[in-house]
Amino acid sequence: MKIGGWKNISMIDVKGAVTFTLWMCGCNLRCPFCHNWRIADGLDCKDLDKDVLLRELTLSKKYIDYLHVTGGEPLLQWRELIDLFKDVKNLNIKISLNSNLTLTKPLENILNKELTDHIATDLKAPPEKLYGVSSWNKLWASFLDSLEIISEYAIPLELRIPVIKGFSGYERYFDEAFNILKYDNFYVIINPILGPPITDPRDRGWCMKYCNPGKTDINKVKSFIEKLGISKIS
Repeated sequence: MKIGGWKNISMIDVKGAVTFTLWMCGCNLRCPFCHNWRIADGLDCKDLDKDVLLRELTLSKKYIDYLHVTGGEPLLQWRELIDLFKDVKNLNIKISLNSNLTLTKPLENILNKELTDHIATDLKAPPEKLYGVSSWNKLWASFLDSLEIISEYAIPLELRIPVIKGFSGYERYFDEAFNILKYDNFYVIINPILGPPITDPRDRGWCMKYCNPGKTDINKVKSFIEKLGISKIS
């Protein structure tokens, strides 16, 4: 299993929770605003020493709510991930999975095995602008399929909304996504996309144009989501 590293204690990766956060390498998207692009592209990666990780997890256990696995896209290494999650469950530690939700079958495998207790994802809309790949339409369809699967499980879903400057063209995608979420098992976090010097994005030129949105863009998105009847927004 290829990883970028881990942080024993984090208070910023899951809303209202303390996590032990593990970054996994590789990604099937090329989001221009991604600040973990070196991990996503496999540039700053190493082999996981699982024994060391499990030992560190055990030492951190009394301080954390979850092992939070992010990337990159963790589900690219889903077979190894399932083995790791089984070991973590044996330690009686809850698991949070941060995924772009475009790899539906691996996600379904993990859910069927009851190996995650929380899921986090970004609702990247419009995907043609934010996914950074030509196959965005196929991947968006997979994202919707994954939302439908998650909606059938009693697992909390943290749905983050990346907001960019001059935000537009997202309305139909929001409609498609929120119409799928049938049950009250999700909450929304509006996430303004920041650029340098706060982050090191994949595409600095793109970020100069679209990052660091103002209050008008943020409030516009929040208002649209509220009109859809969504109340759990922060």
